[in-house]
Amino acid sequence: MRVISGISRGTKLKTIESDTTRPTLDRVKESLFNILQNKIKGTVVLDLFAGSGALGIEALSRGAVKAYFCDKNPEAVKVIKENLIKTRLLDKAIVFNKDYLEAIRKIKEELSIVFLDPPYKLDLAVKAINELLKNNLLTNDSLIIIETDEIERDLKEINQLENIEIVDTRKYGRANLVLLKRKRK
Repeated sequence: MRVISGISRGTKLKTIESDTTRPTLDRVKESLFNILQNKIKGTVVLDLFAGSGALGIEALSRGAVKAYFCDKNPEAVKVIKENLIKTRLLDKAIVFNKDYLEAIRKIKEELSIVFLDPPYKLDLAVKAINELLKNNLLTNDSLIIIETDEIERDLKEINQLENIEIVDTRKYGRANLVLLKRKRK
């Protein structure tokens, strides 16, 4: 796994040796950032369920001004910090070793882009979105990207959210990306 573009392009990232963590494949990450390429510069990003931190690091490398990283696994947090040091992006990052709900409650600024990549079998994406809404962390221009292999379940739950709309869905093998934004009032 590597940083694809930006100031840290080509830097190899460490990953976590774990059954509960699955890194986003480079081809999925590259496709996602092709979609986001003109929306990253100057943003504040949240990489929730961050694993190795690859998505948040890619955003920082491409011009995001700040990234929050959250993972409950202490080993993942260690790897995130090592990757941030290796890419020279640590000064733009805040890393939480907390449960995702606790981490969301600690953030006190609006987020431009949120990456939600929870463990596939756990039904946490919509709970995280609800918490982001409850804490007023999303603007009308905020983008939420969910990576899931439970696309039918997640789409059904997302469609029940009155403040969120689906912008796009993409399939890459087992992985599905769902892009969301807040509905305009």
